[in-house]
Amino acid sequence: MQWFAAALLACGCVNLAAFANFPPARDYLATTSCSLSATPAACRNTRAAWVATYASAVGGAYDSQKAVAQCFSTGCDKAIVEERVLGCAWRHVIVGSKHATTADADRASVETFCGGNALDEADRQTARDQAAVWMQLVGVTQ
Repeated sequence: MQWFAAALLACGCVNLAAFANFPPARDYLATTSCSLSATPAACRNTRAAWVATYASAVGGAYDSQKAVAQCFSTGCDKAIVEERVLGCAWRHVIVGSKHATTADADRASVETFCGGNALDEADRQTARDQAAVWMQLVGVTQ
């Protein structure tokens, strides 16, 4: 079922805006020039792949979810708007989804990117609440 949803999203047959709490992927593309990045080529590559990566993440793909979480947490070479709360929320989705490939590193990244050095308690709670909504939307049962 997840692959089917990812395919529909990737082909453009379904608009992410139709899913509550999943703004369009393009809303997160940074408006600054990639030439301002320390790695302009990486910035351009991330931007070029972002819509498909985001759609795949929403569809439940583990690797895409990790990529989206990373970009929200760090901005991915200035390619994506940094949204640390959303990065944390995606990390909760990854761990909560119990993918076959979920590793200790995924659980550790929750502490790194959601812990007290990254977010305050209000932001951590917002991230947990958002993750719970997203897990329902991507079909994760807890």
